[in-house]
Amino acid sequence: MYLIGMPGSGKSEVGRIVADALQMPFADLDEEIEREAGMSIAEIFAAEGESGFRRRETSVLSRVSSRNRMVVACGGGTVLDPDNRTLLRAGGTVVWLNVPAEVIVERLDFDGGRPLLRAPEDVDALLKEREPLYRESANVVVDADGELEAVAAEVLRRLEARG
Repeated sequence: MYLIGMPGSGKSEVGRIVADALQMPFADLDEEIEREAGMSIAEIFAAEGESGFRRRETSVLSRVSSRNRMVVACGGGTVLDPDNRTLLRAGGTVVWLNVPAEVIVERLDFDGGRPLLRAPEDVDALLKEREPLYRESANVVVDADGELEAVAAEVLRRLEARG
């Protein structure tokens, strides 16, 4: 199962809760990329640009998607690459944690750790670009503007309803 959505949507925290409840392994795609690169995402962007980061992202997603039964928190821009969208859809249930821009702004620190979100005003443009791709990729859409434990419970409920 894959969790997609904007930075600040709660993918990592919700993913850990869901994985624990389902007794499945958990992977955070951004953490996997950083571990493999030996650099932070901001450092990867500085050294290789967004295209270098996206190549790494696709490589790690391909590797992670070959594993069975796990919960994966994807990076906010994973859906930008058509090959990634294909991998997601082929690899299991894709859950979009949908959060309004104002909630994202409340949740995020704009401290330079997110190269594409340096200021609150960047959120609207990024959301406008990515929202159609999230919608296209998702099997399940969960409103994720509440407490993350409640969001995780809703994800679990929706997965159970799907069978």
